[in-house]
Amino acid sequence: MNLELTDILTKSTPLFHPVIKFDKEKDKLCLLDFTDQNEELKNINLINTDDFSEYINQQLKAKHCKFGIGGYKEKRVLYNRSQLFTGHEPRNFHLGIDVWGEIGTTVMAPLGGMVHSFGFNNNFGDYGATIILQHQIETINFYTLYGHLSVADITYLRKGSVITRGEKFAHFGTPAENGNWPPHLHFQVIKNMWEYDGDYPGVCSLKEVNKFLRNSPDPDLILNMMKYTQ
Repeated sequence: MNLELTDILTKSTPLFHPVIKFDKEKDKLCLLDFTDQNEELKNINLINTDDFSEYINQQLKAKHCKFGIGGYKEKRVLYNRSQLFTGHEPRNFHLGIDVWGEIGTTVMAPLGGMVHSFGFNNNFGDYGATIILQHQIETINFYTLYGHLSVADITYLRKGSVITRGEKFAHFGTPAENGNWPPHLHFQVIKNMWEYDGDYPGVCSLKEVNKFLRNSPDPDLILNMMKYTQ
């Protein structure tokens, strides 16, 4: 389903406004690995958000990076920290890209659109404050999801509100408002929202990988940041 969308996003990449203010000439961006290949994670209490946050901060400091990034199509060990993802068919396959950084980091719209929906998904390990924007390029309709935001960003938001390209409309939230995660942005592209409103799965089970990947192409086609990783 997303082949046509992928093609359009690929040729439109140069037109997108940065979602995160990152200066490729002076800022560094490090790739963070949350798969079972990262032996360091075995020594981190990921359930404890303070310990998890300290690990992220240490990684960024050690590598002199302003942001950490990664996660698309990554089978992660992180999600055992929350009952939201466990069960008969555990969900551990990541469908977006995470950008890890400081609380309050500004999030900007990559292109014009309108607010499709928003919500406060306040389970432990969930998105916390979430905004979903609706866009159109060449008659193709699609959506971008922004998770782990500040509650202030959705307090006075309205469905259908126009968002302009480059508009500062959100910020990285604190753990208390972002689903109890170290501060970061979950960014995801979605072709069809189905019946979701203010929410959409950012993680799926291995059984449903193909279904969800067909509906969520590579977010870096818009972010355009992965090529700058250290």
